[in-house]
This record gives sequence, structure tokens and C-alpha cells, in this order.
Amino acid sequence: MTRNRTLAALLVVLAIGIAPAWAQKKTSSAKPAASTPASTATKAPAKAPAATLLDLNSATKDQLETLPGIGDAYAQKIIAGRPYARKDQLVSKNVIPQATYDKIKDSVIAAAQKK
Repeated sequence: MTRNRTLAALLVVLAIGIAPAWAQKKTSSAKPAASTPASTATKAPAKAPAATLLDLNSATKDQLETLPGIGDAYAQKIIAGRPYARKDQLVSKNVIPQATYDKIKDSVIAAAQKK
């Protein structure tokens, strides 16, 4: 009886140890190397538009609506509140709420108006 329990316990421990290896997908080493540059290439264009900052003082309504959390009404309020010396004036002038500003602050600037 003790021998059967020991054998059963050994089989359980062995199954627990091998189960993670069975759960993993079998892939060749060439595929991850080939897919890594492809995934990097697809991510690079996504970062490029983020590097372009949208000027609050000259952006069109359609351009403003592309920002997260900015719809038709907020875009119109931003345009009506121009000019902005600083981008944080969107909140201080009560144009948009703080939560919306937090979403867009890294995507916008308030460039000085040329005279």
C-alpha cells in the first residue's frame, strides 16, 4: 500500500513538472527572429505621428477631434478660447476638464502666435 502511494505521488510530481513544457507552443528559433523586426516595423509608424505635436492655436476642428477625449463640442470650445500662451490654459480657462487634459497633454503644444 505504501509503495502504491509513493508511486502515485511520484507520478503527480512528474506530471506537474512536465505540464508547463507541454503547454508551451513549439516554435523554431528562426520564426521569432523574423517576426521581431516585422513587429518593430509596424510599431515604428505608430510612434511617428505621436512625435508630431498638434498646435492648439492653429489646429483645425478635424485635427482637434483626432485627440483622445476631444469630440465636436470640446474642439469647438478649444477654437473659441484661442489664443493660448500655454497648453495648460485649457484647464485654467475651463475649456476641458483635467481628466481630458491628462489624456492629450503629451500630444499638444501652444505655439506662440506670429505677429
